[in-house]
Amino acid sequence: MLCLLTLIVIPVVLVSVGYPQGLPDLTVSSPKLRVHVGESALMGCVVQSTEEKPVDKVDWVFSKGEHAENEYVLYYYSSLSVPTGRFQNRSRLVGDLLRNDGSLLLQDVQKADEGIYTCEIRLKNEGSVSKKFVLLHVLPEEPKELRVHVGDPIQMGCFFQSTEERRVTKVNWMFSSGKHAQEEIVLSYDFNMHSGTFQGQGRFRNRVDLTGDISRNDGSIMLQTVKKSDQGVYTCSIYLGKLESRKTIVLHVIQDESPRSISTTTETAGKQQGILDGNQLVIIVGIVCATLLLLPVFILIVKKTKWNKSSVSSLASVKSLENKEKTSAEKHVYSSITTWETAERGPSGESEATYMTMHPVWRSSPKASSLALSSARIK
Repeated sequence: MLCLLTLIVIPVVLVSVGYPQGLPDLTVSSPKLRVHVGESALMGCVVQSTEEKPVDKVDWVFSKGEHAENEYVLYYYSSLSVPTGRFQNRSRLVGDLLRNDGSLLLQDVQKADEGIYTCEIRLKNEGSVSKKFVLLHVLPEEPKELRVHVGDPIQMGCFFQSTEERRVTKVNWMFSSGKHAQEEIVLSYDFNMHSGTFQGQGRFRNRVDLTGDISRNDGSIMLQTVKKSDQGVYTCSIYLGKLESRKTIVLHVIQDESPRSISTTTETAGKQQGILDGNQLVIIVGIVCATLLLLPVFILIVKKTKWNKSSVSSLASVKSLENKEKTSAEKHVYSSITTWETAERGPSGESEATYMTMHPVWRSSPKASSLALSSARIK
């Protein structure tokens, strides 16, 4: 019950008491911060003072623009920090309140978070209020899933954006091939150990490089000669002191048997000109052998097809000839019919014989050309 009363009373105190009128406002520079959707943003609010004093009161306010309505992000008063509204589960004070520091960490940045953030901070036993403005630009979300061909390199980014010059103290990259698989260390960087050097671990040794600029809070890596077994989930944890920003990337590895890209082929064409790859040679020999084996079969099929066509044509010609012979036999024409009588008489005085020669004409039958009727005896 006391907690609820405290939460209700504090805003009333902020509004009614506020800052005493007439107190001078010290306005400092307005840094700009660029953050991708889903990343974390560290917005500093440190009071420059000759001595370290604890922070008495901090207000973080958000505005879309100069004439837009203000929206409370977080307020701190009487040793109680209270995030508000849509920032409730995403914002917290991370500064050292005992050393003039009221910095804010905003996690899982959204597009709607783009705008002007104002920090109003007052130190204990001081009447002045210091203000600091941060202009936040929200960029489109970077891909959470990446695709790469086997053997190619892939770069995976990891940033911790901050307005304050804080040194990256640690970067850890972890890999997991599945939900229940054990995590493997890909790369580990610790500024406090090994003089700030990094090293790949396990099967990633000699294949991973830290390509990001640590001085600019960039812990990106480059994975060389990607293997099929490298497919899985990669998690980056980057630290600014005790503050952590985490990013997860899903890597898909494509087993591509096709030739490399045109650009790669063009670059290496001069060196490989005239030299056949072993696989290409095997393919060429296989094609030649298959051609030699199939050629006789192809020739036989062609010959058989021609023979079938010739047989059909010959059979049709024979049938046509037979039909013509039958028709001509019925419609033959006789010509040069000559008759005569021989006046040979027998002893009885009557004619013994009459001879007639007939010459038929056949239009198409060679057998009928020699046909003749002769020596027919008529009595």
